[in-house]
Amino acid sequence: MSGKRLFQSVAEQIAELIDEGAFPPGTRLPGERELAERLGVSRVTIREAEIALQAVGRLEIKTGSGVYVSETQPASRVTLPKASAFEVTEARLLIESEAAALAAHNITEEAIARLEELIEQMRSPDNDTANEADEAFHLTIAEASNNAAMVHTIKSLWRMREEIPDVKATYEAVCVHDAETRTAEHRAVFEALRARDSAAARSAMRDHFHRLITAMLDATEKMALEAVQQRALESRERFLASARIG
Repeated sequence: MSGKRLFQSVAEQIAELIDEGAFPPGTRLPGERELAERLGVSRVTIREAEIALQAVGRLEIKTGSGVYVSETQPASRVTLPKASAFEVTEARLLIESEAAALAAHNITEEAIARLEELIEQMRSPDNDTANEADEAFHLTIAEASNNAAMVHTIKSLWRMREEIPDVKATYEAVCVHDAETRTAEHRAVFEALRARDSAAARSAMRDHFHRLITAMLDATEKMALEAVQQRALESRERFLASARIG
C-alpha cells in the first residue's frame, strides 16, 4: 500500500465504483459482509472506509437503515490551515470534550458496543490498526452527539491531524510510544458514556487531551534537544578537522 492505510485504499475503491455508476446516488450500498468479500478485506476495514467516505460527503450512514450514496457530490476539499499539533489538539480538547458530554445523553447501545470493540482494536500491535480504531472511536462519539455541526467540526480536525505533515508526525511520535496509556484513557471515556454520565465523559475526554498535550511538549523538547546536540557535534567535527589541516 506504499504506507497508505488499508481503509483509505478501500475507500478509494468504493469511490471509484460510485463514480463508475455501480452504486448510483441515493442507492443503498451492499452490506459490510458482501463488500468485504467483494474487495477482499475485513468487515472492520469496510466500516472504516465507509466512515471516511461519509466524512467527505460521498456516503450517508443511516443508523438502522444502512449506508447510502449521497444524492449530491461533495464540494472540492477546503485547503487546511497552517495549524500546529498543539493548536489542533487544543481545539480537539475543547470541542471533543463537549461532544462526549452530548453523546452521554444520546448514545445508543449499538454505539456503545461499537466503542468497546474499537478499544480492543486499539490494543493491536499493528500501528495502523490501532490508529484506525482510535479515529473511529472519536468519530463514533461525534456521531453519537447527534449534532451535525459538531460532527463536521470534529471530522475537519481529524483531517488536520492526518493531512498536515507536521501535525501527523507529532501525533505519531507520541502515540506509538504510549499505546497502553492511550487505550486506558479511551476506556475511561467509554465507561463514562456507558454510564450516561455527561460530566464524567467530558472530564475523561479532557484528561485524555491534557495528557496528550503534555506528551507532545515532552516529545518536542526532546527533538529540539537532539537537534541542538546534532548541530554541536557537526560543529565539533568541522572545527577539529580544520585544526588538523596543516
